[in-house]
Amino acid sequence: MKLAVIVGSTRQNRVTLKEAKWVVKTAQEIDGVEATLVDLMDYPLPFFDEPASPRYNPDRKIDADVKKWLDAIEPYDAYVFVTPEYNHSIAGVLKNAIDYITSELNRKPSAVVSHGSMGGARAAMHLKEILSESRSVVIPQAVPFLGVHEGIDEDGNLAEAMKANPHHPGNHLVGLLEELKWYSDALSAARNK
Repeated sequence: MKLAVIVGSTRQNRVTLKEAKWVVKTAQEIDGVEATLVDLMDYPLPFFDEPASPRYNPDRKIDADVKKWLDAIEPYDAYVFVTPEYNHSIAGVLKNAIDYITSELNRKPSAVVSHGSMGGARAAMHLKEILSESRSVVIPQAVPFLGVHEGIDEDGNLAEAMKANPHHPGNHLVGLLEELKWYSDALSAARNK
């Protein structure tokens, strides 16, 4: 499974990057998973202003920066969107990036890992709804992480204190990634028929 782990924030001093690095490290420990970090910081996009929904616009003219973003995410088999919770929802930059998507996520699985107050659970809920409109197969399970600041270092390593807790998010992340791989394998086989 070729997995894109998408950093859903471009904010200064963001902890979302640390959490995304943790997801990549964890995913790389699973057999058959090739994980890549895809950082929205590397894809500055104009605010979405196309005259119609990309999905329903046969005459769509794609901006060069938008094409770079779409080309970057299209080749993956599965996606983990790592999102902060801002004002009870996702960051505007992530919503804007998703608004440009047409068929890139179609019939491919995606999952959500979040952080913020309540572990970012409200942002995760909103993001799942948004991703379903992109025709992605959204995994019901999510991994909300409360305490990312102290729980993960700059290189994406989980703190030892977290590991000592049997309910730490790391245990849930492995399960989510294994579930995502199962869906990816099944959907990839179906798409190849």
